Amino acid sequence: MNKRDLLSVTDLSAEELHLVLDLAERPISALGRPLEGLGAALIFEKPSNRTRQSMEMAVVQLGGHPVYTRGEEIQFDVRESVEDVARTMSGYHGVLGARVFRHEVVERLARAATVPVVNMLSDRSHPMQALADVLTMHQVLGRLSGRVVAWVGDYNNVARSLGEACVMLGAQVRYATPDGYGPSSVELQRLEALGPGSVEASVQPEVAVKGADAVHTDTWTSMGQEAEKAQRLETFRGYTVTTDLMRAAAPGAGFYHCAPVYREVEVATEVVDGPQSCVVRQGHNRLHASRALLAFLAGVRS
Repeated sequence: MNKRDLLSVTDLSAEELHLVLDLAERPISALGRPLEGLGAALIFEKPSNRTRQSMEMAVVQLGGHPVYTRGEEIQFDVRESVEDVARTMSGYHGVLGARVFRHEVVERLARAATVPVVNMLSDRSHPMQALADVLTMHQVLGRLSGRVVAWVGDYNNVARSLGEACVMLGAQVRYATPDGYGPSSVELQRLEALGPGSVEASVQPEVAVKGADAVHTDTWTSMGQEAEKAQRLETFRGYTVTTDLMRAAAPGAGFYHCAPVYREVEVATEVVDGPQSCVVRQGHNRLHASRALLAFLAGVRS
């Protein structure tokens, strides 16, 4: 495999992002077995359900052999440096994936590795989730150019990566976050510069959701923020996606959540389990998006 990393959505051009989405829609047989005879090291500092399941199966479907590795087995910068791990594993595998706490770890892995490195989640970015999100919206809505995508809640790694992908694809992104939990003005300018889409930010969920074609949210307390949970529950009061809030969206608008879902916290049970929910489809698309991204990194273009 050629050395090409995916640490953030922006490591792809808009044309390449469209190609990955196209590859995700193709049957497995059309992608061939570009990982035949190759290993894939999948390193998890954080626990995972969808990421582990989807990435392992994606590697297998492309002919490779996934090797799941827990963070405590490696102990970055305690037992071995990030760079030593990257150099050693590059001799065993055709691709390295890492789900980590700090984004700088995947950056260091990418600099030291001689094979592609995939960010399976960091505190800054979750590009694999964003690929599944835009793939799901594409299936439901068609092309995203001109569509309105609302985000209600914390401007976290999922929100950032989703915004990057949506702007690159021409969507209008609206964030609704409490004061101090949203994108900075510099961050909004960065997003705006990524493509033909646009970005808005407010503190009012009703403003973000009004007329939106898709409504997204996520947990208010991500892994590593457990000490802030009580404060966050109070701060985000009023940002729950309810049936009343969904009525403000466009007719037929879908609800999206990367899961795990905390019902009656960031979203009402009747929304996440209701007819507008695309959450299960999103989860399934993690596999198709992962397979497409790995095939792309392995050189599949048609």
